[in-house]
Amino acid sequence: MSLHIVVIGAGIVGAASALELMREGHRVTILEPGEPGHEQAASYGNGAWISPASVVPMSMPGLWRKVPGYLLDPLGPLTIRVSEFPRLLPWLMRFIHAGATVAKVEATARALSALLRDSPARHSKLAEEAGVPSFIKQNGLLYVYPDRSAFEAEALAWKLRRDNGVIWCELNAEQLRAKEPSLSDRYRFGALVEAGAHCVDPGRYVAALVDHAQSLGAKVIKARAIGFDLRAGRLQAVHTDMGEIPCDRAVVAAGIQSKLLALQAGDRVSLESERGYHVVISNPEAAPCIPVMPSDGKMANTLTLKGLRASGQVELASVSAPPDWRRATILLDHALRTYPQLPRKIPEERISRWMGHRPSTPDGLPVIGAARASADIVYAFGHGHVGLATGPATASLVAGILAGRPSFCSLSAYAPSRFRGWMWGRASIPHEQSTSHA
Repeated sequence: MSLHIVVIGAGIVGAASALELMREGHRVTILEPGEPGHEQAASYGNGAWISPASVVPMSMPGLWRKVPGYLLDPLGPLTIRVSEFPRLLPWLMRFIHAGATVAKVEATARALSALLRDSPARHSKLAEEAGVPSFIKQNGLLYVYPDRSAFEAEALAWKLRRDNGVIWCELNAEQLRAKEPSLSDRYRFGALVEAGAHCVDPGRYVAALVDHAQSLGAKVIKARAIGFDLRAGRLQAVHTDMGEIPCDRAVVAAGIQSKLLALQAGDRVSLESERGYHVVISNPEAAPCIPVMPSDGKMANTLTLKGLRASGQVELASVSAPPDWRRATILLDHALRTYPQLPRKIPEERISRWMGHRPSTPDGLPVIGAARASADIVYAFGHGHVGLATGPATASLVAGILAGRPSFCSLSAYAPSRFRGWMWGRASIPHEQSTSHA
């Protein structure tokens, strides 16, 4: 049955969902207050990685010991603005709880792997369909360390990857230098995930997907969704700041703004902004041949069409708080140390900076499933650090939910119902449920 479906949000998840729904014969309206692919979206500024290895959650065993340090160090890799701490405390408690044991993080990694394992192939197909195949490159992703002992210190993270089918090739100092001659010689060990891919311009890629959807008949409306018209549990329309849009179904893929929309649809979802930053150096004198993740910086170094992008950092603060551009300076300084051939002083006109809002849940898993108030509303948000990579797989799940057919994996780990208690009760902890293929 052909339906009119409003997709709220034109980031990677919304764009991919729109195309997936149109393949199934539905009429689609995309609702986005800004220009698709522009700086307001987390899709624009991410690290550009499409990695089956991104199964390691932020919350890991023993993390609670580091929280005081995060509060005291405003320039650390993860910082919490002290003024925001009371408001963030419930999210932080859930965050620590989600990574309290190895069993919990193993279950989270399995759930992430279900969305990530074939992400390069999904993106290659999507880019081909949209006429922009050159935007997706699959020549591997490289994790680099000062030495093997630094690599072994992350044994649990690499175990999670191995347990979920990720294969890597270990490189000694000589092999690493041959693979990436521009790297600082302080890195003497590497792990190359050859199945990894990246996007050379995430913003333009998302814009191209939306353009493709329009060419197939989708309508794009520049407006902000503010609520829903529900009658006896059935969706009648989506309310926007420009009026209402009558429709049969809606997909909420509005990033950090999805929290308020979910509340309108009956679900109190634990979602906060993990504010991330990037810097781009145009026309760099040195850059990696393939994307690199230095262990001592935890930032993605990726050569994009606009230049060398260094992205990362986690800053927990409110959406309305002004950016702390010192965090972008940290990224820039680290890039200069990582690639010694870059000049120590780069002209300001060659450097661009960005800050955006990763929509993050405390357990590191997205929210995918029907709203409590109406099965006509489907959620597809909260992807945190893996939004770009998991966009196409999420779109497939969304289409399956709306069609009422079995999904390629269990949806229990992503269910919005997991947030209905202050701290998840045993019956609603997704980590104790299987995430294997259905």
